[in-house]
Amino acid sequence: MVQVQFEEGWQSVLAPQMSEPYFQKLQAFLEAEAADGKVVYPPETDIYAAFNAAPLKDVRVVILGQDPYHGEGQAHGLSFSVRKGVKLPPSLRNIYKELESDLGIEPALHGCLTHWAEQGVLLLNTSLSVEAAKAGSHSKKGWAQFTDAAIKGLSERRENLVFILWGAHAQNKIALIDEQKHLVLRSVHPSPLSARRGFFGSAPFSKTNSYLKECGLPEIDWKVL
Repeated sequence: MVQVQFEEGWQSVLAPQMSEPYFQKLQAFLEAEAADGKVVYPPETDIYAAFNAAPLKDVRVVILGQDPYHGEGQAHGLSFSVRKGVKLPPSLRNIYKELESDLGIEPALHGCLTHWAEQGVLLLNTSLSVEAAKAGSHSKKGWAQFTDAAIKGLSERRENLVFILWGAHAQNKIALIDEQKHLVLRSVHPSPLSARRGFFGSAPFSKTNSYLKECGLPEIDWKVL
C-alpha cells in the first residue's frame, strides 16, 4: 500500500488509527486482494481523496455515503461523486433533482463534486474501498472503525458543522456526533428505491446554508462546476 500522509488536522486524528492492529489487518487484506488479481475501487491513490480534498480545519459540511461505487471508472474517493465523462449514477441524478427543487440549480452534465469538496464539504464514505461489482464487499474489513474515528474527531474538534445523513446506514453514525454543537440533517437515501419516500422535498442544501448563515459562516456554493 502507498504510504499516506494527511494534512496536519487529519494527521492528528487518523495517524493513531493507522498504527492500530485492525488497520494493519485491513492493509494486509487489501494487499492480498491485489496479489490475487482482484479489482478494487477506487484506485489506490484515491482511497483517501476525501480527506485530502477537505482539510479538517476547513470542513463545514459532511455528506456521508456508504460504499464507493463498484463499477469501472466510477469511484474516485469522494462519496456520491464520479469523474467528468462518467455516466451519472442514479443516486446522484436524484441529488441533482433535489438540488434543482431546493435551490433552483440546474442539474450539471457531469458528476464530479470536487467544487463542493474544495469549499469544505467532506464527501466521506464509511467504507473506503470495494471489490469490483460486489457492493459492501469490504464493509466489514475495518474501514468502519477508521471512518468512525474521523467522524468523531470532527465532531469533537470543530463546532457548527452540518452532518447530512441520507439513509439508515448513515444515520447509524449519529451517536458519534455531538448534536449540541452541530446540525444533523436526516432523510431517506437518494437511491431510486427510496428517494420518493422523503428525500425529495427534504431541502438539505438550503437548510445547510441557512444554518451556516445563522452561525456567521460562509454558505456553500452548491453549483457543480
